[in-house]
Amino acid sequence: MNYAETIAYLQSALPMFHRIGPAAYKANLDNTYALMELLNNPHQKIKCIHIAGTNGKGSTSNILASILQEAGFKTGLYTSPHLKDFRERIRVNGEMANEEWIADFVTNYKGDFDKIQPSFFEMTTAMAFAYFDAMQTDINIIETGLGGRLDSTNVIHPIVSIITNIGYDHMNLLGDTLPKIAGEKAGIIKQNTPIIISEYQDNIATIFTNKANEYNAPIIFANDVWEISTQSTSDFSDTMMVDASNKSNESKLNFECNLTGPYQTKNIAGVLACIDELNKHDFIISDLNIKAGMQNIKRNTGFKGRWYKLQENPLVMCDTAHNKDGLQQVLPLISNYSNGNVRIVLGMVDDKDITSVLPLFPINAQYYFCKADIPRGLDAQILQEKASEFNLQGNIYNSVQDALQNAIKDASTNDLIFVGGSTFTVAEIID
Repeated sequence: MNYAETIAYLQSALPMFHRIGPAAYKANLDNTYALMELLNNPHQKIKCIHIAGTNGKGSTSNILASILQEAGFKTGLYTSPHLKDFRERIRVNGEMANEEWIADFVTNYKGDFDKIQPSFFEMTTAMAFAYFDAMQTDINIIETGLGGRLDSTNVIHPIVSIITNIGYDHMNLLGDTLPKIAGEKAGIIKQNTPIIISEYQDNIATIFTNKANEYNAPIIFANDVWEISTQSTSDFSDTMMVDASNKSNESKLNFECNLTGPYQTKNIAGVLACIDELNKHDFIISDLNIKAGMQNIKRNTGFKGRWYKLQENPLVMCDTAHNKDGLQQVLPLISNYSNGNVRIVLGMVDDKDITSVLPLFPINAQYYFCKADIPRGLDAQILQEKASEFNLQGNIYNSVQDALQNAIKDASTNDLIFVGGSTFTVAEIID
């Protein structure tokens, strides 16, 4: 198979969570272990950092990868979902996985895959581990797909693990309370392996400490070590200045970060705590590496979609936040906009509890309702009807692109247009 045929096979033959939802989720690691055995256990040959959480794990993964690249380490990065190109999921030093390698990999093992019948994510995870092994990487950042305990990535034994924010998402699979969800995320904690908690949340902290104690895993709450504050010229700046103070040794770091948004403070604290641990494990990462890595995240890793500016005049911003906790961080930035009118291109998926997030959106905005081109996309008419119950008013459009173009046509140069509600809505308009 060539590359195009390979991607068609992956998307058609293997159940994909982002297209069909919970039906693609496998609640055990049996297939992953079968794939690992088939591939001669590449997960045992690579050094890893494991990252789980509801929100923030993508930003954390990319920030950390950027710093490690600046420190001279050949760095693998496995994230999901992709926005445009499947290969975004698997990168080495920011370069997407090789098309020919992917095609050969799937062609060579297709018969075995047909017998094992893995999900799309199980197969992609196995591919990532095999690719990083083949590329002889120094270190690999592995982001969980969903949950932790039963996530396909949870076959690795990392040097250090990170758990970011815990919020309400995928409750039909992970549990309907924060303690239950935290318990699933805590499943990545391994014996004698440091675990960093990026955001201290009082009602679930004991879940992590109890699990860490059970596995004799040193636990570090990032806010106990690092105090982070940020400054930017506006909420829509391309960069922000960060002041980081280490509480344990009173050292200070000042740097520019080109991922913006107030929610990044918690992610940065978790990353810096992770760097502290890596420096104890014979990784030499200097303050200069940290500063360069923070400045060049987008260039080094190709990261897009988090409080991301698409254009000026009118200002068009997008963000992939799609659950209550994520949107609570982003929407105040929009509600506070005072230079002109606010226009929101909104598309969601049909397996989310949208009644918990729609009240967060500003009622004084003009809405452009649309449906992302995936089976899970929520019908734009249903979205409009639900939104009207919360006094959110606007018209329906045939596609995300159509909605955005109409928003731009209606806007004055001082207006703000925001595109969001789902990763897949953003994917259709980002370069």
